[in-house]
Amino acid sequence: MKINSITIRRMNMTMKHPFTTSFGTIQQKDFLLATVTDADGHEGWGESVAFTAPWYSEETTETTIHMLRDFLIPAVLGKTISHPDEVSDLFGHIRKNNMAKATIEGAIWDVYAKHHHMTLAAALGGKRQRIEVGISIGIEEHVEDLLANINGFIEEGYKRIKVKIKPGYDVEVIRAIREAYPDVPLMADANSAYTLDDVELLKELDQFNLMMIEQPLASDDIIDHATLQKQIKTPICLDESIHSLEDTRKAIELGSCKIINVKTGRVGGLSEAKKIHDYCATKGIDVWCGGMLESGIGRAQNIALTTLPNFTLPGDTAGSSRYWEQDIITPEVVANEGYITVPTGDGIGYIPNMEAVERFTVDKWVFLSE
Repeated sequence: MKINSITIRRMNMTMKHPFTTSFGTIQQKDFLLATVTDADGHEGWGESVAFTAPWYSEETTETTIHMLRDFLIPAVLGKTISHPDEVSDLFGHIRKNNMAKATIEGAIWDVYAKHHHMTLAAALGGKRQRIEVGISIGIEEHVEDLLANINGFIEEGYKRIKVKIKPGYDVEVIRAIREAYPDVPLMADANSAYTLDDVELLKELDQFNLMMIEQPLASDDIIDHATLQKQIKTPICLDESIHSLEDTRKAIELGSCKIINVKTGRVGGLSEAKKIHDYCATKGIDVWCGGMLESGIGRAQNIALTTLPNFTLPGDTAGSSRYWEQDIITPEVVANEGYITVPTGDGIGYIPNMEAVERFTVDKWVFLSE
């Protein structure tokens, strides 16, 4: 398939509720959509998960625009591609900038699946017809509000509860949750808020039978996590530290974690995500699909990825209504009793709602092959 045109849209959508983690609060979601069209007229969609500020990684919306316009789009525009795995070779001379790379690569995967009249899930090798989903809950000012939120999500049937923690908002918060909900599958996400000086505090979390603690130490670390994992019973899940299959291999060999959160944007695309999934399966390491507050386009790609067999734990891919008054796809993603049914349409399986897309578009660039 020949890449004939690429359109980049800058989007701005307001989330239903503020979402707070240890590194900040977000409610206005400023992000990018990519549309790739091949010579046969098939149209694929991708989404950038970079934020406006470099609090999760060094990438931002502005740096992603620069990378797409000046490096990544020129590398693929006008090229003939047999399989999306080839995109990583075309981007091989460009260091890091994984979220920018994944924006285009995801759209090319969607084009590829549509070109071959198959679902994105099938193109990736997924078999599941529905996926289990959990919910991610941000930091609340009052524990009573947090417990009320958890109760509502349990009643909706979500299969796992993830709560954000930070120093001063950790052991007693988890204790309160466990007292109210002793059996709910529960995990804590620290977003790199702790150091090895906090080992004794983190040991206290062992009493609460957590599924995992996600990324407790520095965002670029795999050494100290190995030291910590030897001292606590709770399984460590790595997130921000894992950017590639090589990072995955090293972390597993060091004993830095027992679980890995796979985020397509963080690792540079669906092809690398699948490699990480496959490697972890051979090593007996469970994986799950994390969320980045995506719109329906990114959410649809997460659903497709989660159909692979070693995604054994519920991911963060909640229904659209969890975040948006109106999403930009039709139908919107719906979670029913903790499951999302995998769409059966070609590609991502959802149709972009162009009226909503245009309404939330604040800027647009079109690139055509010569």
